[in-house]
Amino acid sequence: MAEAYVIGHITVKNAEKWSEYRRSVPATIEPWNGVLVFRGRMISVLSGSHKHNDTVVIKFPDKESVNGWHSSPEYRALIPLRKEAAEIELIVFEE
Repeated sequence: MAEAYVIGHITVKNAEKWSEYRRSVPATIEPWNGVLVFRGRMISVLSGSHKHNDTVVIKFPDKESVNGWHSSPEYRALIPLRKEAAEIELIVFEE
């Protein structure tokens, strides 16, 4: 089975709500064996363009785990907060 990675490109709209969201997400990925790989702020664009300034990468054992996490009641409950806190594009890659 191929590992799957969720990559989030983020532009924060409300820092306080974003902080609350960030604190809440790890508990939702743990049951799906997800691991936070990287969370960082962009410092430059070397080629092309990129509209967001933050990125997060979360590793899961497989795409089924990603789908389970994203559709779980625990994560779905955070989506309204996420929408208030930031503009986010979530994409999934398989290794």
